[in-house]
Amino acid sequence: MGWKEMEYTLLGKTNFRVSKLGLGGAPLGGDFGDTTDEQALRVIDAALDLGINFIDTAPLYGGGESERRVGLALKGKRSRVILATKAVVRGVPYTYENTLRSVEESLKRLQTDYLDLIQLHELESVSYEAAMEGTIKAFLKLKKEGIVRAIGVNAGQLDRLLPFVREGIVDTIQTFGRYTLMDYTAKDELLPLASRAHVGVIHGSPLCTGLLTESPAPFLYKYPEKIAEGERRKRQLEFLRQGRPNGLVEPALRFSLTCPDIAVTLTGTTSVEELTQNAAYCDGRGLPVEHESKVLSLFPGQPL
Repeated sequence: MGWKEMEYTLLGKTNFRVSKLGLGGAPLGGDFGDTTDEQALRVIDAALDLGINFIDTAPLYGGGESERRVGLALKGKRSRVILATKAVVRGVPYTYENTLRSVEESLKRLQTDYLDLIQLHELESVSYEAAMEGTIKAFLKLKKEGIVRAIGVNAGQLDRLLPFVREGIVDTIQTFGRYTLMDYTAKDELLPLASRAHVGVIHGSPLCTGLLTESPAPFLYKYPEKIAEGERRKRQLEFLRQGRPNGLVEPALRFSLTCPDIAVTLTGTTSVEELTQNAAYCDGRGLPVEHESKVLSLFPGQPL
């Protein structure tokens, strides 16, 4: 598979031309298992070879290790990617000063003097007012200075994103696990609203933090009721499984990748083989119409 097969689109009003499949940075920092610099660099190099030009990371991932490794991998190749990171780190107040410091430290780790996209990480941790007065105010200053080209916000809870879209404050939004085979609640209000406002949508965790695979993310085991509900929903999706282990991965990725209101679907991996396979699904082919209709009839308005 070469870069010619990769699909591209525009990321909302940023007008960045982005690959519809992006590389997520959490596994590159070792958040889902031990990872070496060599593994991370191999995956990032493979992503570029496959035509993936959107990389999304954060200082939270691996305590800065993900950003450091992305910086290493992009030496001499920075112009080939749309590079996105976030601010601030969980547990640090979202003040103006902390935000500027967070971005400054990210730039050093990433070995670059500008960011294509900076995003407020985990809106759940801060009120709308505090976000506006602190982190967003800092982002707007950095955008004016040309240090960042676009600004966005990130949240798992969809209602936290809505006011930022309605007020026209941000260029992008990022959510995760909310347009999947098991939970497609983003389509009810958020995606149409973002589309009308020309706000670019980035979607993480199309595999529902591993619930749509044979091995859910380790942190989920703290929430046995969520795993049980995931298993219940997975049984109802058996008609999509292609008679092999991890048979829901392809339909799950195709479901997100072909949603017209999602610009970038993130895949997070430290395996070149897995990345190459996921990139092969970015060919514009979605689920058969009757399968998509059935999926959308199973869990309407039911967040996981």
